[in-house]
Amino acid sequence: MSQTKPVYASFRSIGAYVPEKILSNADLEKMVDTTDEWIVKRTGIKERHIAAEDEYTSDMAAKACEMAIERSGIAKDEIDLILCATVTPDYFNMPSTACIISDKIGIRDVQAFDISAACSGFVYLLSIAKAFIESGMKKNVLIVGAEKFSSIVDYTDRGTCILFGDGAGAAMVSATSNKEEGIVDLHASADGSYADFLVTPAPGAIHPASQQVIDEGLNFVQMKGNETFKLAVKTLTKDVKEILAKNEINSDDIPHFIPHQANYRIIKAVGDALKMKEEQVVLTVGKYGNTSAASIPMAINDIWESGRLQTGELMLLDTFGGGLTWASALLPFAGKAINQ
Repeated sequence: MSQTKPVYASFRSIGAYVPEKILSNADLEKMVDTTDEWIVKRTGIKERHIAAEDEYTSDMAAKACEMAIERSGIAKDEIDLILCATVTPDYFNMPSTACIISDKIGIRDVQAFDISAACSGFVYLLSIAKAFIESGMKKNVLIVGAEKFSSIVDYTDRGTCILFGDGAGAAMVSATSNKEEGIVDLHASADGSYADFLVTPAPGAIHPASQQVIDEGLNFVQMKGNETFKLAVKTLTKDVKEILAKNEINSDDIPHFIPHQANYRIIKAVGDALKMKEEQVVLTVGKYGNTSAASIPMAINDIWESGRLQTGELMLLDTFGGGLTWASALLPFAGKAINQ
């Protein structure tokens, strides 16, 4: 009796989209009591991209998905699952943004759904895609993190409006029998006791849509900045150390450390704790700000398009977000490099 070969989930391609409009720190100086110097010193952010009024999360996601599909070499009729991570869906609860995306890219009669894990969304999607593929249920999973964060930002709140931007990043995750191409390991976790650190209070079952919600600004994101910063550094560092130790990999062996792009100070603190060299750490926060679930795939796309990411090179992903959620992943890039 012949034995069935093991199946592994491989990261086949990357794509991203950012809106045309740029909101610079100089622009924000005219809107709230802040300065370019203060924003850069505290966050490392110089500008962020903002979607047009009639440009929605699904529009940005669809463009990133089309790019990831084309670069993967996989036909649309071979895709059997579409997953979207977002906290800024086109609609409050239904239909899912994944369903809207599938229609916009011309894929029908395929399972599609959203998840909500804030900034950890993309790595959470990787874990779901890996489970579906390695169980034999699916073969080609299209995943996308997309956010129109400007739709839930209060541009009179200087503590949050300086941080967030809009964009989307997508990837194709496919079945392979080659273990060398497969995702090495993935950790994902959560702790709801810190739910109030990052929250959009309304609309929801607790605060249904009402005039009071609008008057009190409960439809905007709220954040406990200092508390989130401290816990993020501690949690991210611990999680990465654990996944590296478990897989007996030294930080020196990681060509691309791709953390969630929330704040330069968090990234630097974690990178320093792991003794990462500057050239190992991928930084895009300066030009995109925090794009939540889109952050990591947008950063991967940047190094792919610049020719820095080569086939077979190991990526270490690390993220932390509202929930609170956090996740890390070790995986090789199994697609073609841009110069191939």
